[in-house]
Formats: sequence, structure tokens, C-alpha cells
Amino acid sequence: MPQKILAGRATDPQLRGDLVQVKVDQVILSRAPSRALAEAIATGMKKTPVEVAVAYDGTCVADASSLADIDEGSPHSVSPEFPTYNIPIARPGIGFPAPVHLERFAAPARLALTDDPRLATVGGIGMLSLVVSPSQLGQALATGSAWLRPPRSVQIHLSGRVRPFVCARDVALELLRRNLDEVVRRIEGEHHAPVILEFAGPSARLLSVGDRAVLCGIAPQVGAAAALFVSDEKTEVFLRDQRRSKAHRALVPDPGAPCEEVVSIDLGTVDPLLMDEEGVVRPVRDLAGKPVAQVVLGGDSGVTLRDMLAAALLLKSKRVPSRLDLLVAPPSRQVLEVLAQSGALVDLVATGARIVEPDRRVVTSEIYPPPPGGLSLRTADPEPRIAGAPSFVVASAETLAYAVATGSVGDPRSFKRPVRVTVPRALPTDDVLILRDKKGEQVSTKKPPPAPTAVPWKGPLTLDVLAGVPKGSGRAAVGARGRKAAAPAEPAEPAAPAAPVAPSAPSAGDDMAPAAPAEGKAAGGVALVLSTLDEVRAVAERATDLSTVRAVVAPFVPSTAVSAFASEGIATFLVGAEALGSIKEQKSVELPAPAQWGDRVAAVFGSERVEVAWLATGMERSWTHAGTVRQPPSASKPAR
Repeated sequence: MPQKILAGRATDPQLRGDLVQVKVDQVILSRAPSRALAEAIATGMKKTPVEVAVAYDGTCVADASSLADIDEGSPHSVSPEFPTYNIPIARPGIGFPAPVHLERFAAPARLALTDDPRLATVGGIGMLSLVVSPSQLGQALATGSAWLRPPRSVQIHLSGRVRPFVCARDVALELLRRNLDEVVRRIEGEHHAPVILEFAGPSARLLSVGDRAVLCGIAPQVGAAAALFVSDEKTEVFLRDQRRSKAHRALVPDPGAPCEEVVSIDLGTVDPLLMDEEGVVRPVRDLAGKPVAQVVLGGDSGVTLRDMLAAALLLKSKRVPSRLDLLVAPPSRQVLEVLAQSGALVDLVATGARIVEPDRRVVTSEIYPPPPGGLSLRTADPEPRIAGAPSFVVASAETLAYAVATGSVGDPRSFKRPVRVTVPRALPTDDVLILRDKKGEQVSTKKPPPAPTAVPWKGPLTLDVLAGVPKGSGRAAVGARGRKAAAPAEPAEPAAPAAPVAPSAPSAGDDMAPAAPAEGKAAGGVALVLSTLDEVRAVAERATDLSTVRAVVAPFVPSTAVSAFASEGIATFLVGAEALGSIKEQKSVELPAPAQWGDRVAAVFGSERVEVAWLATGMERSWTHAGTVRQPPSASKPAR
């Protein structure tokens, strides 16, 4: 199915070559909207030609830091200029980007590009959503096309029916328990191509679009580029309920369509599961009786409208234990309205729930973090698990309801009987929080931030080695330092590329500040040595903030991350797991001049010579050397 979507939009329908140029239907801006807009304007965009482009402003709880980001034109803020370029703004309060886009914009058999891996859930409606860098998004906004690697597929065959008190969240956790990440990693290693999960089988057609979205949400956690369901009568009903029936297109795999591997799962064998604080999937009974201090019901993934209604029914007439906080974060404004109209919201409030706004920092635990020394249960998928990141337990909405009812972890099948939930068909679809440009009414005098200056690779380079994800690499901590470090020491000529410059002086606790270079050697920044997929994911998601990073070395990097790194001028190298430990101990790495790079690059870590594989391919290599994917306006032409 992903090949069908891409082939219908590619200049080469056979999808031959390392990269192919494809027409883009939708662009979803969530993590660095203003940066993508700046890249598009630098490419010459006047109005975006894509079918749908939306910028989500996810900062609902304004504080001094978020207001300063807006005032300074941070790449993560949403510039008021967006509507003038035919890009609506989803204003704060509309909900989390993934569920809102699924309801209001996602369409089957289309291709969407985004900067947020959590948008993988839109695959539940049959739309292919791929994660790219802000600079690639800028090219897509300006030209309507993008260069992508042709993907490979892994089919997940679903059979049987789920039992009472087993939700789509439990099925998603069961897939994680079956080591789907190892399958993805092996296929990536064989073909050097993105892997897309395709859900098929008789039971796939029985699931609602909401349940399908929950299953698609696991794609980033296993290293897959995306996940995709068929578009059938269930999809058509969902779109009709959203009053968007004209967006429906059928999407089914061709008979005998090849795939790299098939993973089968019988839904009738799935028990209530949870993912513990270490990221290990276990039966709920393994933690039975453990006290719970916080429950966060909702978020952007892992829960459906049906699950929210079921939790409210299970908790009706019950009270929150004295040492437990129940936070309810409705996924979207639509879900909030349905909960209010059905009386479920009143039941949750009467239980003792606190209704929190759909701020992006809720799912990242920047606000409402897990209490120290207490257990936090949540329905949303976790961010990449790295050292120092907040940790919590992930479980289904019904498992969370049992924890609220009893004050401890337990099997939801201990409730007397399952609840009967009727999801209303008449759904509120008012787009009052979508800000569009109506004949020039939305005019702003504030200009979007300029695109950052590209830092090309020139000559041999010595980089400081840093093991793991840098501390303080969040938006607030590193964003300002990264922008400062990216600025050239002296103004550069507009047509000439900027030369590499030394980063700013180290500050206290700043792991990103490189040490002083040795005499006679050029200092180029930092090379990150990463051990796990979660570390690679964390760096890829924050690449726009880590401007001093020039290289990433790891035993596994997904193809989508390789492309994203390359477009930011970051070289990606593959190294064997056996050599990882020794190079982590080194303080610096010397790389030869880019002209000497091939499939293998001779790098010198300290005094040790190590052959590393350069993972970029085709045009990605020229992006890496140039430090950007940005093209002159005259060279940008949309795909056919």
C-alpha cells in the first residue's frame, strides 16, 4: 500500500533509484513550524501549492519561556504569518496535533510529511505520514514535492477478536512485546530503506479508525518510518461522521503484493498489558497491588473516544483516593465536547478528575511530570527513553480506570462486568479554532524568523566526541545556545556559503560546548556516539536545537533519520556494536576531507583508526556536504 501511494505521485512510478521525487499532498507542522516556514520562504515560496498544510500551536499553558519564544521568533513557535501563505493555524486548545489531524484533515491514500513522529497515528485512516526535517518540509511547502527513499513493508496479520477489558492499547503493547523492533532493524540493515508497517488480515477490517490509529502509533518506537491500514467501509463511515465524506478513497493492497516479512497475532490471545518504567512490556498482573500516585487519562495517542467514555462509566460514583491525582487530557476539542454532551465529563469531575489543557508539554512530561517516588500511569505513548527523562507506566484506559478505583495497579477484568459504550454518530465538527486567511484579513506586521545559515563541510575536521544524548537538549535549554552557535562570526555574503565557526564558549553544565581544538587542527563541533534507537530518536527530534552537532555515530539509525540528519548537514555513520564501547571513551574524532568519503570512511577516534559506514545515499550526500537541502528558487520545480 505505501508503494501504491508513492508510485501514483512519483516522477518515476517504478520507484527506482536510491531516492525518488514525489508530489506531497499534506504538510503537518508541529515541532518547528517557524523554521519550516523560514526555509520555504528562503526557497521562494509565495503561496504553498500543497493540498493541505497546517501549523499546530501546541502551547496552551503560556509561561514566561513560551512567551519569550514567540517574541524572539523561536523555530518552535507559530508565526502569525502562516495564513498569508495559505497555511492555516490550529490554535491552542484545539487538541493535540495527531488526533485533531485525524479528525479534521487526514485523508486516505494521501502522502503527508511532518516533523512530528507522533503523527504516525494518522495511518489509521489510510494516510501515509513520513517524518522529515524542517528544511525538507520547507522544500515541500515551496515546491509541492520532496525526495524520499522508496520503502519496504512488514505486514502485521491480525486475526480473532479482542476479549472484554482488552483495548487497542493492549494489542499495541503486545506487538512491542514480540520484538517487532528487531524485525524492522534487520530489514533496514538488509535494504537500507525505510520500513512501513502494513496492518492486514480479517480482524484489521473490524477495528474502528480510532483503534487503528492507536496501533499505528507504535511505529516510531520500533524504528519504522510509518504504519498504514486499509481504507474501507469503516474509514468511509468515520469520514461521514466527521462530515468529510468527499475525502474518502479506497486503499487496499494488490493481491499477491510482496512484503519483506509477516508477523501474525491472534487478538483473542491478548491480555491486559502495560509497559513499565524501564520500557518492558509485561502483563498487568505482574505489578498488581503496587500503589499509584498519578493517572493521566488521554493525551495524543493510545486512547480513543470509546476508551474515554468507557473509563468514565467504570468510574461513575467512585472517588479518587486521597494520595492519587487523576488528570484528564482530552485528545481533541471534539472529544471534549462529546464527553460534555454525554455527561461523561461530569462523571469524571465528580470522581475527582482535573481537566488539563491539550498542551504539547503534557505528553513530554515537561508539565505534570511523574511525582518523585510515585508511580504514574498514562495512556499516551512515551517519548524516547533516555537517561534523565521522566518515566511512567503505559497502559490502557480501562487499566487506568481500575487504578483510580482502587488506588493501585490491577487487572481491569476484576471489575464486575464490562461496560456497554455507545459512541455518538453526530459529532461536533466546528473548526472555530482553525485560523485561516480570509481575503487578506489576517495581516501581520511581524516577519517569520530567517532561515539559519548553512554550515558546509570543508576539508578535514576534528570533532569532539560526546557519548549519549546531550543534557539540557530540550527547546528551552539548547535552543538559544544552538541559535547563537549557528550564527556566523562575521556577516557572510548572501550567495556564498558560510564557513564553519567555533561554537560559543562553554557554560556551566553545557555538554554541547566543545573543548578547545588542538594546535593546528580545525574545530568543527560535536560527534555524538549513540547506543540505542531511543537515543537516535531523541537526537533526530531535536536536531534543529543541536546546531553544534556535525556527526552521529551509532550501530543502528533508521533511514528516515539519516535523511533528516543529512538535510541539516549532519553526517550519519554506522559502527559495529563491538567498537562502540572503545570509541565512547575517546575525546575526539578526526574525519578526512569530504572528497575522500565513500561508502566507508576512515575515522580516527583518539589514536584508534575505525572504518565507519556512511549511511547517506544519493542526493543525501550532497545535502550533508552543503549543510542544507535548501535550493535556489529558480531550481525548484514541483513533481508531475
